[in-house]
Parts: sequence; C-alpha cells; structure tokens
Amino acid sequence: MTSAEQQDAQHTSFRQYLPDLDTPRFQAIATNDAHGHAKELLEHQRPPWLYGLYVHWRKLFEEPFKGVTNDGTVCPDLFQLRDEGVPIGAIVAAAQAVISQLTPAQAAKTLLHVDSPEWRSWSNPEFLLSDKGIRLDEIPAPLRASALSLLEAALSPEGYAKAVAAMRINHFLGELVRAPRVMNEHSYNLVLFGAPSESAPWGFGFYGHHLCLSVFLYKTQIVVSPWFTGAEPNQIDEGPHAGTRILHEEERLGLELMQSLSAAQQGEARVYARMRDDRMPKGRWNHDDQRHLCGAYRDNRVVPYEGILVSTLSPAQQDLVRRILGQYLLYLPSRSRELKLGDCAARFGETRFSWIGGSGDADPFYYRVQSPVVLAEFDHHSGVFLANAEPAKFHIHTLLRTPNAGDYGVALRRQIGGAVEQGYVWEG
Repeated sequence: MTSAEQQDAQHTSFRQYLPDLDTPRFQAIATNDAHGHAKELLEHQRPPWLYGLYVHWRKLFEEPFKGVTNDGTVCPDLFQLRDEGVPIGAIVAAAQAVISQLTPAQAAKTLLHVDSPEWRSWSNPEFLLSDKGIRLDEIPAPLRASALSLLEAALSPEGYAKAVAAMRINHFLGELVRAPRVMNEHSYNLVLFGAPSESAPWGFGFYGHHLCLSVFLYKTQIVVSPWFTGAEPNQIDEGPHAGTRILHEEERLGLELMQSLSAAQQGEARVYARMRDDRMPKGRWNHDDQRHLCGAYRDNRVVPYEGILVSTLSPAQQDLVRRILGQYLLYLPSRSRELKLGDCAARFGETRFSWIGGSGDADPFYYRVQSPVVLAEFDHHSGVFLANAEPAKFHIHTLLRTPNAGDYGVALRRQIGGAVEQGYVWEG
C-alpha cells in the first residue's frame, strides 16, 4: 500500500467508530430540531461540560474587544486600507436580494448595526447558541438560494466550493447519527452587519456546525476573519456526494513541512510530544477546543509565540509555509489572497511554526503558524459524534485569526472613522 493509500485508509476508517445510536444522547437528538436541541443545553444544562464552557464563553463576550495578541499589547499600524479588487457591486447586489425577501420579523433579527457586538457571538458546535439572522433550513428555497449566492459572490470560487463541501459533510454526519434536523447542509445562520454599500463598511456572518465565517467589506477590500472550518469525518464515502473531502491539503502540507525539518529543527518546533501531554499547563487542553487556542469567543486571547522561526528555514521550507497559508486564505478572492500572502511573507522574520504530537505518517497532530498579521491553527480531534477516544485524522478543526485587532475588520474600521458605537465598547 502506498503512502497516499495509507492516508486515505486512515481517513475512511471512521466507520469502525460509528456510535451506538440507541443511547439516550442520540435518541434525544434524533427527535429534536435545532431549537429543541439548543434548549437541552441552555435550559437543562446538558451536557454539563459544554454548558460550563458556554457560560465561560459568555463571560469572555462581555469583555471589550481588543483582539488576539502574543503578549497582551496590540501592535499598531499593521493593516492598511487598499484596493483589493473585490467585486463589491456584485456582493452588494447579492445582499440586497436577500434583504428584499425578508419579512419584518426576519429583518429585525438579521439586519444589525455594523458595530454590533453580535459579530462576536458565533460558535462551531451544532447547538444553536446564538439564534440571530435567518437559518437556511427554515426559510423558503428562493431566500435560501439568495443567501448562498451572497456567500458565493463574496468568496473565491475555490473558497465557496470548500464551504459547500463543509456543509455537505455536515449533512452526511447528520445522516450518520440520525440527527438531520440539527445537522444538515443548510443548518447555518446568516446575519448582516451594516447596510450593504459600495462605499461604506458592512459585512456578514455565516455560522453553524463546523463552518463559521466572518466577512467584513469596505469598498473593494475584504477581511474573512475569524473563520472556523471543521469536519467529522472529513470525507463522504457514500451517497450523491461521495468523494467530497476537505482539510486534507492543510494536513498534508503541515506534515510535509514538519517532516522536512532536521531533528534539531523538529525539536525546536515541537512544543509537546503528546496530543494531551502531562507537561501542558492547566487549560492548555479543554474538552471542546482540545489543543486549538483561538476558537469561538477567544477574541482577546493572549497566545505567546512558540516553535521555530520561519525565517531560519530553507527557501523550500518557507515555500511550504506560503502554501499552508494559501490554504488558510483560500476563502479570499484571488487578488485579496495574493496581497495578504505578501503581508504574511513580509513578516516571516516574526513568524513561528509550532507543533504538538508525533510526525509520522499515521500520527495525529496539531500545528500553528503565527505572526503579527496571521494566526492559523490545525488540530486532529477525538470523537464528538464518532466514538474514537483519541485524536484521529478523520476529525479535523482548522481556524484563522487576524491578530492585533484585525478580526472582524476592526483595525480597518478604526481607520475609516465615523463609526457610531451604539452601545459597543471598543478598547483603544
């Protein structure tokens, strides 16, 4: 069996971990819709570990936005207003097509102020913890099509294809565990921030299980950050979308980079030898995020630099870092992606690549690429719906943050000026 075939086998081995659907957990989710499922958590505090995490998230949400930093201090003047060639006219037209179909009740939940704190209330579990906007599986087909057209207009073609694949894999998981009303291809919410405009700042959030995108737009410039993309399993092996697969390139390139390092370099990059290491300080691993640090509600996380400095790597290895970041910037239209990759490469002297876990072909792992202008995380997870107790290569979480107040376009909004802070506290 070739190395590629071995890796394919690792990804399709999820079927040996299919859960017992006769347990109370799966019987309950099979009879619930999204709102009933959320009620189990929010009113009945089940499961307790996730409810506790949710309570912690809401405390973090009350903090004024500062942004992810490496030491608690926001570095100024990292981001500039510029022409990125984004087709803003087409995106505005797509957004207006959505708005034209909203009922008054839908509009009240969907059309929020550009500086609304609800930019930050996204989360990636299947529980509908923040019920704002319109949910695609609860609206008429024409409105749903318009919502997806907005997403397609804003993202690159390959980025939109990746998002659709994530939604289809979510549907596949819903079928596997008999929870189609909670997890399906359209179990995602869309909310707009600000009035769609070709000359003023606005944006939208699109979020649900394993796919959360925050999109900020100003003239021909775009920020897609923060975003979260995951999959359990990360490949569909039967049905009309069999062969659909995501996050394998991020996995392959990260492993290729780690395996290209010398033993000494690997020692510098590897922060912990085991995925749940005894040397980890309290809180470095948690039940939901496991190893990744900058997921939902972690807008102000302090993440010290770890690992090996990218500028000390060979040209070929630095090219692998660029290719990794190219995957993480895939949602962006091509010109914007090219410019942001240039921003990242210009900071390789301040960029660190860090690793947790083994680096053999079969080993699960975590890695992070971090600089003043980007933070990208990759993590193999243990089962949430599937029954694998240890991290496996078929359950993957990835995310991207723009540190130093770059998330949600905040750093750019501060330059634009004229924002009306309606009850929202920005920390200067």
